Amino acid sequence: MPEPTVAPPTPKVTLWTPFVHAVFRALWIAGLVSNVGTWMQNIAGVWLVTALTASATLVALMQTATSLPAFLLSMPGGVLADLVDRRRLLLFTQGFMALVAMVLGALTLGGGVSAYGVLGFTFLLGMGAALNLPIWQSIVTELVPRPAVPSAITLNGVSNNIARAIGPAIGGLIIAYYSPGWVFVLNGISFLGTWAVVYFWKRQPLTTSGPAENFIGALRAGLRYVQYSPAIYGVLVRTFAFSFGASAMWALTSVVVKQLNLSAGHYGATLSWLGAGAVTGAMLMGRAGPRLNFNQRVLLGVLAFAGTNLALALISNIYVLYAVMFVSGIAWLLVMTSFSTTVQLSVPKWVQARVISVYMLVFQAGLSIGSLVWGELADHLSLRTSLLAAAAWMLASTALALPFPMRSTEGLNLDPADDRPHTTGEDRTDPDDGPVLVMIEYQVAPADWAAFHLAAEQLTRLRLRDGALRAGVFADVAVPTRISEFFYVATWGEHQRQRHRFTREDQVVEGQVRRFHRGPDAPRVTRFLAFPNTSNVEEATPIPTLESQR
Repeated sequence: MPEPTVAPPTPKVTLWTPFVHAVFRALWIAGLVSNVGTWMQNIAGVWLVTALTASATLVALMQTATSLPAFLLSMPGGVLADLVDRRRLLLFTQGFMALVAMVLGALTLGGGVSAYGVLGFTFLLGMGAALNLPIWQSIVTELVPRPAVPSAITLNGVSNNIARAIGPAIGGLIIAYYSPGWVFVLNGISFLGTWAVVYFWKRQPLTTSGPAENFIGALRAGLRYVQYSPAIYGVLVRTFAFSFGASAMWALTSVVVKQLNLSAGHYGATLSWLGAGAVTGAMLMGRAGPRLNFNQRVLLGVLAFAGTNLALALISNIYVLYAVMFVSGIAWLLVMTSFSTTVQLSVPKWVQARVISVYMLVFQAGLSIGSLVWGELADHLSLRTSLLAAAAWMLASTALALPFPMRSTEGLNLDPADDRPHTTGEDRTDPDDGPVLVMIEYQVAPADWAAFHLAAEQLTRLRLRDGALRAGVFADVAVPTRISEFFYVATWGEHQRQRHRFTREDQVVEGQVRRFHRGPDAPRVTRFLAFPNTSNVEEATPIPTLESQR
């Protein structure tokens, strides 16, 4: 009798596992260099505007020029990343930002730039970054296997924090000994380095099925997916709540340093301790592994940030401040990587970049609105009151874990369920024809009605998420055991895309509905096409089918 074969053990995933993959390793190094260049650019830009003008308004507008493009272009960037080849789009954004930084550097070194010019070039760089970030985030799932995605996202967070710690210092030295123009030139070179790595990346294009989407339709599809995805919606709610409360630290730490009568050097040191904490947090997450799920990590991080705001309100010693910022860095990485990982692993590839762009938009909105609120409270009441209020907000936001839990992504199969049978007349129907009405007829025993209704509600949400304008379930008045599910789609092309968007995970939900069917044959599917062409009436006539279709 042959001995049973034993499957080889699954390799253990550690924090460093993504570095085994050469493309991820190369892009991570290039991204680290580029992030350092960006932080150098930030400090050099503000310094140059300060030197060129006495207007505090123009100096303040530097932050607007950096952040406003994210609000304007984050979602368009996500749509483009889902519609076109991501490698080519990365080549464009990296090349565009390299050109902008180089031109700004040349003008600065030649003495031909004004404060308004710096603002304009900063806005252009912000546009490139806004288009680039959704692509950069979404390619992680292409570079490493799914089990290693959380580690890859954590390592990207480490890269950002290393750059935050050393970038301003390097930029400051170059400004002091040479010129801001050389900082801009070096930033441009860093973008060219990333461009070169992306150029030599032999990316396997993602295969798509169904008619191509247009830009507006793809934008609507992304928003609709978020609206009807409870797991994603919950992450967005908690992301906004966290970034709104955590923004108090980012907005008011400099004021705390000033009230302690400390120097700008001490403020720079506090940011370095924050970055060191984030790097340490990555190491701790690697050791914690599966012992803490994402929900527990977020709760710990939120509680830690409540303590951060409380400590900033009461602090009186610089060394205690350093310790607080170190812990804050750990908490920041813990929460942000949990949010980002959940978002990326909860959506199929066809809509991934669009959902990421919505997530980034919500995160930025929380930071921007929170900074304004806490700053106003500090101005009109007191710094301590503002920070205590932020701490109270963070504590209260822990209650969101009950209605909006972080759902596990382990075991999700989001591959397309592309085993559907061919539909009669499918190839002869114009994708722009419509609307389309789909009816699926079940035979359900009265004893199963309540359970069937609950299962059908989940399936209805999937229909709406994937493209239906309306959906629901009706019972036949004459024959109550005959129950029909319906969904209404704008065009035949959108209906085809809807069917190709159906995943293996969605099949499980569909199977839970179909198991209540008691008929001798499979549920009957009928498709109706409104207003058929008079020259093609025979082909457009609805044909009832007995196929197990979506």
